[in-house]
Amino acid sequence: MSIRAFESLFKLREHGSDVRTELIAGVTTFLTMSYIVFVNPSILGDTGMDVGAVFVATCLAAAIGTLVMAFAANYPVGMAPGMGLNAFFAFTVVGAMGYSWQQALGAVFISGIVFLLLTITGARAWLIAGIPHSLRSAITAGIGLFLAIIALQKSGVIVGDPDTLVSLGDLREPEPLLAVAGFLLIAVLEAWRVRGAILIGVLAVTASALLLGLVQYRGLIDLPPSLAPTLLQLDIRGALGGGAGLSLSAMLHVVIVFVLVEVFDATGTLMGVARRAGLLPTDDASPAQQKRFGRALFADSTAILAGSLLGTSSTTAYIESASGVQAGGRTGLTALVISALFLLALLFSPLAAMVPPYATAPALLFVAGLMLRELGDVHWDDLTEAVPAALCTLAMPFTYSIANGLAFGFIAYAVLKLATGQARQVHSAVWVVAVLFVLRFALA
Repeated sequence: MSIRAFESLFKLREHGSDVRTELIAGVTTFLTMSYIVFVNPSILGDTGMDVGAVFVATCLAAAIGTLVMAFAANYPVGMAPGMGLNAFFAFTVVGAMGYSWQQALGAVFISGIVFLLLTITGARAWLIAGIPHSLRSAITAGIGLFLAIIALQKSGVIVGDPDTLVSLGDLREPEPLLAVAGFLLIAVLEAWRVRGAILIGVLAVTASALLLGLVQYRGLIDLPPSLAPTLLQLDIRGALGGGAGLSLSAMLHVVIVFVLVEVFDATGTLMGVARRAGLLPTDDASPAQQKRFGRALFADSTAILAGSLLGTSSTTAYIESASGVQAGGRTGLTALVISALFLLALLFSPLAAMVPPYATAPALLFVAGLMLRELGDVHWDDLTEAVPAALCTLAMPFTYSIANGLAFGFIAYAVLKLATGQARQVHSAVWVVAVLFVLRFALA
């Protein structure tokens, strides 16, 4: 395709951009989010899924989702399996609730259908508008703490203790030391605004482990592994019943959490990146702008379905796309470049297979730290806002479940507002979600 064709297809001049700028923006975004091709297989591999197949599914889901975003919405946004959602999939749905990974994929598919319906009907916008800002911030921060405890555990920095539940691991061992060093390296590189800092940190720890003889060299480039172990392996019937007949409680527990996190994560990211790029529709926006943003919402909804069929947790828009926007990306050509690079990443499966858990742990921990910034937006001077937010944030890591954190937060918010005579201030969406969580506990 010629440069002129790209300019015409993506309307580059109309958006004040050019092919060179969009190419640079695409590479920039890919470097900042490509760590997911190493982190996601590491997390989902704990469920018993074939790591090689998950690596391929991650790359393909990211490429397909981003491609849809490029052509359907003409947005400079990268898509990939979401952090937090993959942890919920692996450590709550499979690890704590006892679902098989096939059933968990079925739950992702069902949530994708619900998410798509919410988008098409406009209920997604109603839900977003109805959730109080303090709870939204608490959800993000709570997921951050959940990721943090997983990272510290995977790296051996913290270990189980019969008396105190957790305690400090043996920092004389190379694994936790490498994890700590990797985290500090990522933080320093990010402070210096180095592109791809998280990716560099993961690769640096892996290289150090290789030099110390802790991992075995498997090569760098090869044909991709088979996708067969995860392709179309989802168990929708089992997802609806938790493996033993229809169970409304099990379905509510899993699907509601997937949908809620997808709604907040994807919508918030799209709005943030679009705002930074000057693409977010305003009240006086043209019908074309409104339609374009609607297509972006549709694109991220359909990507979830593709990911579940391929064999990975929910795909979502990545906030790292803001780095490409900062570099000048304004159109779907940026997304097209990101998609192409994820396909190219398929050749690096031997490298992905070498990455140990303590090399991906620093990435998890750093992302967790960034998510904790949301706590600054909680209205701490209002107890009816602060207490539910605190419960939501703290329950996620301490019950090892994003679902429990959401339930505590929504139920406490509804109860406190009702008990203090502020029920009229509560949006109907909060009442609906709170009642669903009460039903989930009652039917458990």
